[in-house]
Amino acid sequence: MDRITSSLLNEFVKENGIEKLSEETAFEHFTGFLVTSKHYTESFSSDDIHVGAGGDCGIDSISILVNGCLVTEPEEINDLAETNGYIDATFIFNQAERSSNFETQKIGQISFGVTDFLSTKPSLPQNEMIKKKSKIINEIISKSSKFKKGNPQCFLYYTTTGKWTGDTNLTARKTALVKDIQDLNLFRKVDFEFIDSEKIQILFRETKNALSTEINFPDRTVIPELKGVEQAYLGLLSSTEYLKLIQNSDEEVITSIFYDNVRHWQEWNPVNKEIKSTLENENQKYYFPLLNNGITIIAKRILPTGNKFIIEDYQIVNGCQTSYVLHECKENLAKEIFIPVRFIATNNPEIKNLITKATNRQTEISEEQLFASTEFPKKLEAYFPTFEGFKKLFYERRSRQYSSEEGIEKVRVINITTLVRAYASFFLGFPHRTTRNYKALLKSIGNEIFNKEHRLEMYYVSAYAHYKLEYLYRSGIISATLKPARYHLLYLFRLLTKNSPLPRPNSHEMGKACEDFMNKLWNDQYVKDTFVKASEIVIKVADGNLHSDNIRTEPFTEKVCKEV
Repeated sequence: MDRITSSLLNEFVKENGIEKLSEETAFEHFTGFLVTSKHYTESFSSDDIHVGAGGDCGIDSISILVNGCLVTEPEEINDLAETNGYIDATFIFNQAERSSNFETQKIGQISFGVTDFLSTKPSLPQNEMIKKKSKIINEIISKSSKFKKGNPQCFLYYTTTGKWTGDTNLTARKTALVKDIQDLNLFRKVDFEFIDSEKIQILFRETKNALSTEINFPDRTVIPELKGVEQAYLGLLSSTEYLKLIQNSDEEVITSIFYDNVRHWQEWNPVNKEIKSTLENENQKYYFPLLNNGITIIAKRILPTGNKFIIEDYQIVNGCQTSYVLHECKENLAKEIFIPVRFIATNNPEIKNLITKATNRQTEISEEQLFASTEFPKKLEAYFPTFEGFKKLFYERRSRQYSSEEGIEKVRVINITTLVRAYASFFLGFPHRTTRNYKALLKSIGNEIFNKEHRLEMYYVSAYAHYKLEYLYRSGIISATLKPARYHLLYLFRLLTKNSPLPRPNSHEMGKACEDFMNKLWNDQYVKDTFVKASEIVIKVADGNLHSDNIRTEPFTEKVCKEV
């Protein structure tokens, strides 16, 4: 392994707290993270995709994306299908070798391993991680009637520390592998890529850099100088140019650019159907800029050179629905179809917040939803780092906002999905809903979760408890076989620490209760002893059945409560 790749691997290992792993296993985590990040721009843990061990079918990581979400549990598929009304899936396989060579024999092993894994009657032995991934894929395929965009996509990567030279034998084996996978008739697209040390270094730097896109934007006007705004433009942007802003190189939606948008993709509601109808109507689609309210993009930097504009570190704060419809209808678009747009470059959070609020007032949305989507996350973002030293955490309001910041352990960064699940488990007592009914949890945002009256300490406590539990998993103190019960363990930690009814979320008494929780969570020995005791309760109640089908149910939650 060359010195630069080794240095980047060491940086990844340190940031993600996986120092106890062997270099071989760490390299599998590292490269799996990199190739997945090509397709998925949200934050995630490499633990969720790593499958390398005995019985891994010759595969080191498997990432399954459904409707733009990284799926880690079979139960999530039904929720996503109900929420969106369709299934759009992408499977990502990676085989990692520290060897400085690409081997033709290894390609054959990858081909056999993946085809066997995808078969209805696999012949190769499968470890527990592989079995779970297989169960997720089977759940996806069982809902093939919802494949409105076509069959899933499949991306395969063979990663080494060598140099890709375009060897003809390797290229021929690659072609054969792609055909083998295509012959399964499961995928609308199959792609195989060799990743060498140079590509590893490029991919790593891309995970650190803010999103940057170049567009051609001739039809514009400059908005006069405004205090707190570096640049602002109004104009009409060609729909084909606009797609560059919202899609990656594989024509997948970059979901992270909608983090500051209050309303997420609402599938084919009446308004979205009307937008779609306009774009599909040959007589109406060219009138689109007159029929649409337009899209607002806020960026940290806008770099114009003539008609060429580089937009850096941007968010679409209004226009999520239009953007998704344009993506869905991309086959009907032409450069002569224009989108009304506003580009605003500002680093002033107050101005950005004002724009977000104003542009999202155009359609009905409750004050609670607006606060929960804009103000409350900002409060958490400011609150989490106020603690000193080992007590410090970071709330990630925007996807990968801390990726380029040195000195921040990524294991201390908590995103919204993790926080909502941890809070619902710890304080609401709903560990069984974290994956089986996550959609219902999201509907609670603004009321039971992220309520403007809630004390911020509650969210820090939930996040820190999750952080400490993940450390115990990584260090092997708590077995990885108990990961399906992680949210029950959080709930049990709370019950074992304080089993009496909790005070009101906005009360002074809740503040004192959270102080007690914090002091316990900052005590490593107490944390270890309590989570170990919680795991013993789970093992006892599970009675040998640690599968998520058994654990993530309301009856299981009721049973573990009775053991406290």
